[in-house]
Amino acid sequence: MAIRNIVKVGDDVLTKKCRPVEKFDERLNELVEDLFETLYASGGAGLAAPQVGVLRRVAVIDIDENPIELVNPEIIEVSGEQTGAEGCLSNPGKYGIVTRPQCVKLKAQDRHGEWHEYLGTDLLARAFLHETEHLDGMMFMRLVEEWVEVEQ
Repeated sequence: MAIRNIVKVGDDVLTKKCRPVEKFDERLNELVEDLFETLYASGGAGLAAPQVGVLRRVAVIDIDENPIELVNPEIIEVSGEQTGAEGCLSNPGKYGIVTRPQCVKLKAQDRHGEWHEYLGTDLLARAFLHETEHLDGMMFMRLVEEWVEVEQ
């Protein structure tokens, strides 16, 4: 396991659509482990593979010590609405007010290729959308209604 460098805004890798994972092997296992280690070292809630320069559909989320690995995630359903501050490890220290769905249902594989369904509300719903958008080369800044100061 290793802590990887997080790519910052301005790097082209953040604007590219990621390729699906087809091989569930040791390299994928290492990527997932490295993503978690990098996430924990950074203090964030989620991290996607392109944020460490890897164009594969892989992301990890950990909110309240509940680690979730998302390989080839697909949004199934969204509902409701929430508005709140959002930030990104690739745009450190900047937070914007963003409106997103309140509830998100998605399915994803784990590092072994097994499919799982997840239902997230509040921060988890926000994280599901934020990280899956990274996999499509999109960043949250396009949704910002206003930039704000947030206490760490």
